[in-house]
Amino acid sequence: MTAQGWLQIAAFFAVLTAVTPVIGGYMARVFAGERVPLTPVLGPLERLLYRFLRTDPEREQDWKGYARTVVVFSVVSWLALYLILRTQGVQPFNPQGFHSGTWDVSFNTATSFVTNTNWQFYAGETTLSNFAQMAGLAVQNFVSAAVGIAVLIAVIRGISRRSATTLGNFWADLIRTLLYVLAPIAVVGALVLVSQGVIQTLSPNLDFTTLTGAHSTLAVGPVASQEAIKELGTNGGGFFNVNSAMPFENPNGISNFVELFLMLLIPAGLTATFGRMVGSRRQGWALYVAMFALLIVGVGIVYAAEAHGSVAQHAAGIAGGNLEGKETRFGVTDSALWSAITTVTSCGAVNASLDSLTGIGGAIPMANMMIGEVAFGGVGSGLYGMLLFVLLAVFIAGLMVGRTPEYLGKKIEAREIKLVMIGTLAMPLLVLLTVALATATKYGAPSLFNAGPQGFSEHLYAYTSQANNNGSAFAGYTGYVQPNAPGNAGAFGITYADVIGGLAMLVGRFLPMLAALAVAGALVRKRVAPVGPGTMRTDTPIFGVLLVGVILLVALLTFVPALLVGPVVQGLTSQLF
Repeated sequence: MTAQGWLQIAAFFAVLTAVTPVIGGYMARVFAGERVPLTPVLGPLERLLYRFLRTDPEREQDWKGYARTVVVFSVVSWLALYLILRTQGVQPFNPQGFHSGTWDVSFNTATSFVTNTNWQFYAGETTLSNFAQMAGLAVQNFVSAAVGIAVLIAVIRGISRRSATTLGNFWADLIRTLLYVLAPIAVVGALVLVSQGVIQTLSPNLDFTTLTGAHSTLAVGPVASQEAIKELGTNGGGFFNVNSAMPFENPNGISNFVELFLMLLIPAGLTATFGRMVGSRRQGWALYVAMFALLIVGVGIVYAAEAHGSVAQHAAGIAGGNLEGKETRFGVTDSALWSAITTVTSCGAVNASLDSLTGIGGAIPMANMMIGEVAFGGVGSGLYGMLLFVLLAVFIAGLMVGRTPEYLGKKIEAREIKLVMIGTLAMPLLVLLTVALATATKYGAPSLFNAGPQGFSEHLYAYTSQANNNGSAFAGYTGYVQPNAPGNAGAFGITYADVIGGLAMLVGRFLPMLAALAVAGALVRKRVAPVGPGTMRTDTPIFGVLLVGVILLVALLTFVPALLVGPVVQGLTSQLF
């Protein structure tokens, strides 16, 4: 570790903190239906889309109607994407003439992008046409992110409104998210990335001859447009197999800073949006600080572990940081910072090989996901997941002092806590079940690349990532084999990994989402009790410490035995596995 490295990390978070209230305030105005600078330009298009969908933005839905619309829209999105993936051979913008992949990898991919996971069992540049990348994956990068944000806004309304019955209009929230938040920032982000050397073209791949006389092919395509929204929407699926480690996706330090900033911009900003919508900016900052505390501890541990080096390095007598699997243009600092941020959000994009991290360094990305990705988390999903833990912390605090638990003046009763437990415990149960099945049966073995603790870590990471809708992976874990790449001729999927992984993504996405909407539906009907001498404040450092403790005890503690037999045992021994 170096002072320069820590200064770089501090500068990044200083910029993020400064921008948080600005973007948060802007989004609060957007979702309140207020006039914003983009209204004169985008207002006519917004009204046109309402007419096309035959919806009245003023006609609001209760939580069941809102949830039903979310599910129906997601099903239609899944069917559209699956159709695109299965008809690749007849599509335009397919200069390499790629045919479709197998049905099982198409199922996994469609599920992955609709759930905002972007898990990829394939290499994009050797598997998908430009049309599938643009009309299929990039479109879902926008709409899946918009769904998460829309659901969060509905949950916030459920907390902030008094004696009401409705949570808003899903179509209005979706369209406003797309038009006023995601699209403008993504366009600006893509232009900045192009200026730094990220490619954007519809030309066919380039054939070239190396200095040694060998013939090879250089894959190119519409990268910048997908790169911006993949980070901004915490999607993560890259055009190239090596994701943001590829110079065509992430060529230099400036592009790296921009992409990291895009990952956290909306999740951080939504804490300020929450504060404004509930009428107390202190509440928003309290959530920001709790999330930041979890994130910065993770960054520090990964940075220290990677700067210390690996067991293999020490055995070989090599001093210095662990640079295996890292790009020298980013080094240890930027690789460690990225590895922590991509797993506290649900992004999953990588600029280094997570499989090459040290044992302790690799345990932190897993732990970031195991707490439910609530330390900022995915766009929308991270904050509504955190709010479930807030309600749980309030309930536990109420039990300890013998008072009826309240959050922002609303009593937290048995129904809400039952729903909260469903939303917070579904993911740990899902991960442990799928990892146990893959490890204890013969069906998980074909996907593994390594044996021993590293092989178990591949299983653990894969299903933790998919159930949390993250999408990053320990390299080598596979569900699709292409013996004749580039192209899908002769390719075959590993059906167990594709299908079980897809189901894990669906449950991990929609069960907590529906639980959060149900909690909002219960809270929106409640009256607000006046503040009294016995009211526990939830915008203080004491409550922040309690909240972090509840997250670590309820979520992370469940996974400690699994972490011990996987990455931790590698980090605490000198044995080479």
